[in-house]
Amino acid sequence: MNETGVYVTTDQLVGLEGLARDLTFVQQARSHQQLEGRMQSAMRGRGMVFEELRDYLPGDDIRSIDWRVTARTGKPAVRVYGEEKERPAILVVDQRINMFFGTRRSMKSVTAAEAAALCAWRILRSGDRVGGFVFNDSRIEEIKPHRSRNAVIALADRIAKQNRELRADAAGPAGVGQLDAVLTTVANVARHDHLIVVISDYDGHSALTRDMMLRLSSHNDVVCLLVYDPFLLELPSSGGIVVSGGGPQAELALRTSSVRTSIADFAQNRGRELLAWQRELGLPMLPISAAEETAPQLKRVLEQSAWRQRRR
Repeated sequence: MNETGVYVTTDQLVGLEGLARDLTFVQQARSHQQLEGRMQSAMRGRGMVFEELRDYLPGDDIRSIDWRVTARTGKPAVRVYGEEKERPAILVVDQRINMFFGTRRSMKSVTAAEAAALCAWRILRSGDRVGGFVFNDSRIEEIKPHRSRNAVIALADRIAKQNRELRADAAGPAGVGQLDAVLTTVANVARHDHLIVVISDYDGHSALTRDMMLRLSSHNDVVCLLVYDPFLLELPSSGGIVVSGGGPQAELALRTSSVRTSIADFAQNRGRELLAWQRELGLPMLPISAAEETAPQLKRVLEQSAWRQRRR
């Protein structure tokens, strides 16, 4: 892995703007375009906006008749509504110590940063407001949604700043409850009609995490980007791996079959549990590997998700 895969800069995230144009974000069954906003709005939307009052015409739905105006004027009149397209988007970006791991192209923290920037640029290009929450093991930082390049640059800068603070020898324990804490914060802000993209490896997820996801998805559109490193799924038969929770370190001997089996079982069971959210809660759980280029993957998994939704 080269140095660029260990940390990311604001300029690098800003430079992803051009690649974001190739992304096609599609929606679930309840929306036409998952990350599109007002170009082809989700049915959830922000509701129906009154446009005009006009005379009744043959073929109009009688349910649209405004009976008070009709009674007052003596002529049938209907109220015309249009769907309000715009919806604010919130990106939730994980930069905890558990994300500071990678065996090939980049650290998971870098992949998460790149995915967030790509989503932000695409959302802005669609004409929607975009902001987010960037969190590490000790703090949560908010960037309020705005419809401007400066907002995306500010988000990229906040992500890069937390990314550069990650150290393998960082003192202190990992922020075990930070994932649930940031989701709780998001739920208090995004009460309805938001697009929420959570970008994380979901380390430390709990029953509360699932409940918060359900709460968020009941009134918003939620997309989960599951960032992973394929190493745990392709363990070598020799050597060792050093693991740490941000404090004491331990070495696991991969030459021991029982150790390899335990690690592989843990990784696979954790993956199955997270993917079950997709079935149970209707949340797109889209895997993004830290071992591959981020933009082509994001394009591919979103297109595959669209195909699955069309098949339903």
